[in-house]
Amino acid sequence: MTSYTIGLDFGTNSARALLVDTATGDEMATSVYPYPRGIEGVFSDPSDALLARQDPRDYIDALDYLVPALLGEARRAGIDPGRILGIGVDATASTPIPVDAAGACLTLDKRFSENTNAYAWLWKDHTAYREAEEIADAVRDSGLTYLHAYAGVYSSEWFWAKAYRCIRVDAQVTAAAGTWVEQSDFIPALLTGRTHPEAIKRNACAAGFKGMYNPSSGGFPPEEFFGRFDERLGLIRRSLPGRVCAPGEQIGVLSETWEKAWGLAGQIVVASGMIDAHAGAIGAGIKAGRLVKMIGTSTCDLALLSPDNAIDSIPGISGVVADGVIPGYHGVESGQAAVGDILNWFVDTVIRAEGPHAKDRAHAQLTEGAGRFRAGATGLVALDWNNGNRNVLMDPRLTGLVVGQTLQSGPEEIYRALIEATGFGARAITERLKEHNVAVTEIVCCGGIAEKNPLFMQIYADILNCPISVTRSLQAAALGSAVCGAVAAGKASGGYEAFSDAVEKMTGIRDTVYLPRADEAATYDRLYQLYLRLHNVFGQKTKPDSLFDVMKTLIEIRENTRRI
Repeated sequence: MTSYTIGLDFGTNSARALLVDTATGDEMATSVYPYPRGIEGVFSDPSDALLARQDPRDYIDALDYLVPALLGEARRAGIDPGRILGIGVDATASTPIPVDAAGACLTLDKRFSENTNAYAWLWKDHTAYREAEEIADAVRDSGLTYLHAYAGVYSSEWFWAKAYRCIRVDAQVTAAAGTWVEQSDFIPALLTGRTHPEAIKRNACAAGFKGMYNPSSGGFPPEEFFGRFDERLGLIRRSLPGRVCAPGEQIGVLSETWEKAWGLAGQIVVASGMIDAHAGAIGAGIKAGRLVKMIGTSTCDLALLSPDNAIDSIPGISGVVADGVIPGYHGVESGQAAVGDILNWFVDTVIRAEGPHAKDRAHAQLTEGAGRFRAGATGLVALDWNNGNRNVLMDPRLTGLVVGQTLQSGPEEIYRALIEATGFGARAITERLKEHNVAVTEIVCCGGIAEKNPLFMQIYADILNCPISVTRSLQAAALGSAVCGAVAAGKASGGYEAFSDAVEKMTGIRDTVYLPRADEAATYDRLYQLYLRLHNVFGQKTKPDSLFDVMKTLIEIRENTRRI
């Protein structure tokens, strides 16, 4: 009999649910819940550009809406919800949430309902950059190895830095918080009813890539290490388990509360949570040799190292984590802190398109205009650091730059230069991976931009000089979570015993392939060298290169291109 799993994907601006046939990966029903609080789900601060928060009540409300809507669509299609075996969950990271002694989010308490320090500290919040540097310095000075997987750097985007920052700036929230929980653990805890801090299962994906969890070093850093900063940070460490749960591991079953609310019955298993981009890599069919790029507001790149590859750290790369994506492999994570967000910034702040439809039209018009130019014809080159550089410089305080503007530079030319800048940033990452023997024999992309913007994808194929495919699913992260649900359910229940079998049966890529064009790729090779010089001068602590010829070279490339 046909069986199904549900994938729940909690993104930056919305959450979605997907019902998947476990035998084929066919997507049978879907539902979407845009977060209503904040601006498209995000709270910011005009006085602090580094702040980005979410209200966890949006996550709870999303559960109330998503699954009933999904099941309603399924029932109308004649699907029996009694054949649902499991649920997988993914969420952004690192997005830690302060919770009370019972594990409830603090914003349910009216004292904290409008205090953004009590909210979820969204992945792109960089307010804790000082704390991140202090933690990294202390790890190095102590001779500990917990940063080895992160190339010696701890990010302001990650768990411990954010918790430490809150301890410093908000005594009331700190006093009320029993512990801190990653979003990707908070939601599975809600589903299983195991919300007490000591009962919450922590996932290996977020713990390994964001929380300094390293089984070869004894798990998380010891309480004494965090206590040297503040004893309350040490207490958070005390609340964490000695063991974390691998992707696809069953952590419990759906609680009776949710069964009744959703009209379900039976032992529906819940899989360990995952980071959304890492689940997206599973939904894109990740395997050794295949680099998966999850392109959205930011970009996350994922690759796998086969068990016989001994690499456990790569300079400038965010993480190399055993069992962090698929058990039995080392997962390699890298990425860019802003990609779609840079294009959105241009439309929102420079073009000043107001309203979702106006923004969509502006993006479409700018993309159409940008498509009229060949590589190099704009005379522009930009740095993609509007939200800092995640890799390979790992510096959140770097800022964006556009070089080559004239009085004739139009918005569509700048828009194209910004797309190209993100492509150059992607190339810097890919070249770093290859330099350290991470095989990249094919590139598969997923996410909204990959699905909707052929110009963007063609520019990437030309810059990377590599064929690029797009995943079959429009909802790769939710599909990846559904795959995890099928693995957690197990073969005896109609799921899978081996992760590789689930990935092979439930995922796929489209026939369309973006092929690099030789002439465009050659021009982008020249532009990339200019990008690298700007990248190194402004981003590295080295003797500065003379940039005297950069503008003149851009003019030469522009004039030569326009004569063709």
